Amino acid sequence: MKRDQKFFDMYSLVIGVLAIFALAILVLAMKMTDVTQDVFTSTTDEYKAEVAKRLKPFGEVYLPGEEAHAGEPVVTAAEPAAPVTTALTGPQVYNEACIACHGSGIAGAPKVGDAAAWTGRVAQGNPTLYEHAINGYQGSAGYMPAKGARMDLSDQEVRDAVDYMVSQSK
Repeated sequence: MKRDQKFFDMYSLVIGVLAIFALAILVLAMKMTDVTQDVFTSTTDEYKAEVAKRLKPFGEVYLPGEEAHAGEPVVTAAEPAAPVTTALTGPQVYNEACIACHGSGIAGAPKVGDAAAWTGRVAQGNPTLYEHAINGYQGSAGYMPAKGARMDLSDQEVRDAVDYMVSQSK
């Protein structure tokens, strides 16, 4: 029986210490509440304004007869971008556009470097060659599409390419 009494005494002591500890935490929490709440009571208007700002809805509803107070929309025109104007050289145009047909002789196109194929064409003169290259040409040997089907090329770029191919075929 002595053991049971000893256990009961120790158990009561532990429970009592825990109760005092819990009471101390409660008192401390109440004191801290008083200290921290003083900050908000001294700036009540500021605190309320911040809370109202956070709770403000995203949009507003206007009933019939009420006016919406919206500012005038501001429309600014973007400046147009300056076009890039980089003229290609004759060899560049040849390597990008003309080589597809004039490199292998497709559709009756004279191969660059084949002097015999170019002789009759060169004899017609550069203005005729330019005309056929820029506007296209249907001949007995084949078909030359306008600007080699590269309509993004300027007339001068096509002329430079013709001059390059003629110079390489003499």
